[in-house]
Amino acid sequence: MKITDIRTTDLAFSRTPDTLKKNLCTPTSKFRNAGDAGRAWFGPVALTLVEVETDTGITGLGTIGGFTTAGTAVIRDYFAPLYIGESPFRTELLWEKSYRSTVRFGRKGAVLAAISALDIACWDIKGKALGQPVYNLLGGATKDKVPAYASRMYALDDLDQLAEEAKCWVAQGFRTLKQRFGFSPADGREGMARNVELIKTVREAVGDGIAIAADAYMGWDLSYALEMEKRLRPYNLAWIEEPFVPDDLESYVRLRAKSETAISMGEHEYTKHGFKQLIDLGVADILQPDTNRVGGITEMKKICALAEAAHIPIYPHSNEAHNFHVILSQPNCPLVEYFPDVEPDTGNELFWKVFTGEPRAVDGCLIPSDKPGLGIEVNREAVAALTWKPR
Repeated sequence: MKITDIRTTDLAFSRTPDTLKKNLCTPTSKFRNAGDAGRAWFGPVALTLVEVETDTGITGLGTIGGFTTAGTAVIRDYFAPLYIGESPFRTELLWEKSYRSTVRFGRKGAVLAAISALDIACWDIKGKALGQPVYNLLGGATKDKVPAYASRMYALDDLDQLAEEAKCWVAQGFRTLKQRFGFSPADGREGMARNVELIKTVREAVGDGIAIAADAYMGWDLSYALEMEKRLRPYNLAWIEEPFVPDDLESYVRLRAKSETAISMGEHEYTKHGFKQLIDLGVADILQPDTNRVGGITEMKKICALAEAAHIPIYPHSNEAHNFHVILSQPNCPLVEYFPDVEPDTGNELFWKVFTGEPRAVDGCLIPSDKPGLGIEVNREAVAALTWKPR
C-alpha cells in the first residue's frame, strides 16, 4: 500500500463565534481595547481537514488543531513530497522524517499540528486496512467506557442562565463540569470578584457531589493566579486550567508549590520533548495534550508513557476520535473532555458538523465503537458549506 495524494481543506467557523467575544479570559485579554476579542485573535479558520489517499482506495482522515491555516501550506510544500509514495504503515519513519526535515522552523505550533493530522490519517488507514479500530492497534481498550466532563459554560452575564446550563449537563449524566473564567488582571479586583461569582453560581447550582473545573485559557499572571486560587478554595475546584501562557513554566512551578487546587496545562505544548520538560519541572498535576497538535497518535502514545511513568494523569483536550482512541488504550487517561454538540458552536465543536460517527456521551460516558480505523466519515455537504477560501 502506498500514499498517492494528500488533500487539505480549511474550514471556517459555522458562524461568528459570539461566545468568544465577551467576558472571555485569553492570552490577549490585556488588550481589551484592541478590537473584537474573538475574531481579532482566533482568525478565520476553525479546523483543517486532511485526507490521505492510497492506491488501495482507502483514505485516512485527520485534522490540524490550533485554529490555523498555516498547516495547509506546510503540508503542500514540505510534507506531501515526503509522504507520497510511502507506506502509511511506516508511521514512525514518516514522523521522524517530517519532524527532522522541518526542525529548523518547526518543533512546535502549526508545523507539529500538520504532522499530527498526517499521522492521525495514517493510523486511520492502518485501522481500515486491518479491519480494526485504532485503539486495538494501540494495545486494545483498557476500559469499557470513559467518563466525560462537559466542557462549556462560558462566562455569561446572566448568572441564572449559567446555573441552568450547569444543571442541564448534570441532568444528562455528567459528574464533572468545566466552565470558563471571564476575567483577567486587566479587569482588576472587580474582575476577581466576578470570577468568583461564576464559580459560586455553578457550585450552588449543582451541589458538592459534582466536580467542577475552570479554565483561564492562558490569561492570568502569577500574582493574579495566586490570589484567585485562594479566593476559590471554598468552592473545591477539581483543577484550574492553563492559568499562564505555555512558555511561562516558572509561574506554573511557583503556583503549583502554593496552590491547594490541582493545576492543569498542556493543550498548547508539543512533542514528547516538550512534555518531558513539563514533567521534569513538575509544572502541573494534570496534563492535557491534544493528539492533533502534539504530533499525532505516534507521538501521543509516547507522551502518555512518559506521564504514566511519572504518575501524572492525562485528560486529552477534546473528545474527537483521534483523542478517544488514545484514551481508550492508555491506562493513565481516566477522563475525556466533552465538547457538547450545541449551537452556537465556538469552533471547538465544529467536528460534529464535519464528521459522522464521532462518539456521543450516554449518561456522561463515551462508549467505544468497533468500527475500523477512527470510525468516522466526512460529511461532504457540511464540508462544502464550511470551506474557507482566502480573499
